[in-house]
Amino acid sequence: MVSNRLDAAFARVRGRGRKALIAYLAAGYPKFSEQTTLVKGMVEAGIDILEVGIPFSDPVADGPTIQYASYQSLAGGTTVKKTLAWVKTLATQVDIPIVFMTYMNPVLAYGLEKFSKEAAAAGVTGMIVPDLVPEEAAEISKALTSRNIHLIHLVAPTTPPARQRLIAKQTSGFLYAVSVTGVTGARRHKVFSAATRRWLRSLKDLSKVPVCVGFGISGPEQVKALRKSVDGFIVGSAFIDIIRKFKAGRRKTELNRFVRGLAKECAHGR
Repeated sequence: MVSNRLDAAFARVRGRGRKALIAYLAAGYPKFSEQTTLVKGMVEAGIDILEVGIPFSDPVADGPTIQYASYQSLAGGTTVKKTLAWVKTLATQVDIPIVFMTYMNPVLAYGLEKFSKEAAAAGVTGMIVPDLVPEEAAEISKALTSRNIHLIHLVAPTTPPARQRLIAKQTSGFLYAVSVTGVTGARRHKVFSAATRRWLRSLKDLSKVPVCVGFGISGPEQVKALRKSVDGFIVGSAFIDIIRKFKAGRRKTELNRFVRGLAKECAHGR
């Protein structure tokens, strides 16, 4: 697969001795117009990659926070088509790669070829599908990679070693390491064990692409705890918590403050 902007972002971050900071937001929450402003501020504050969640009514990998944002987004009229249109415009306004996260149902309902074609036209560089298993990924992988979009797979601490090797071999763009068993969600008092750190380092030995950790990354202290073990961090629920907590006039300021704290720890790199 030809290198795309996602690969370039990791190379740039690595060249600066940093870890990548990936921010997840649910498309259309609180609303697209405000989201554009929020994303621009987050880019200025230090995020390296944006992960856009296309909302789905049955998000099996997501905890209450992202479920809430997805529900509010769907209730507000967000669709795959509207998300694609927003991302296409956003990609011309921010200089970072954009990755989609969604489930197979919305993609198949929209039409796999149509979705892949329009995602590429919108500037999307990667795709995360939590309910997709590698054994059933051939069709979507072909549709995406033929348009230079990485198909990013997830691996969990409970994944058997042989399967970890299979997933690491098939993933592209980066390997999404799930830090905990369970669903997404900020775990503010989570302390990562030595076993978790060893497991993450073992993934780096297996993977030909960067290893990024998500699920439960909710603050700078967790970035500090794991930054020697991975290449990047994925933060989602903690951002949505801020959006929920503050009114529109305060959200950008509070999000930017939080991003700067995360980015500062990512900057310590190795």
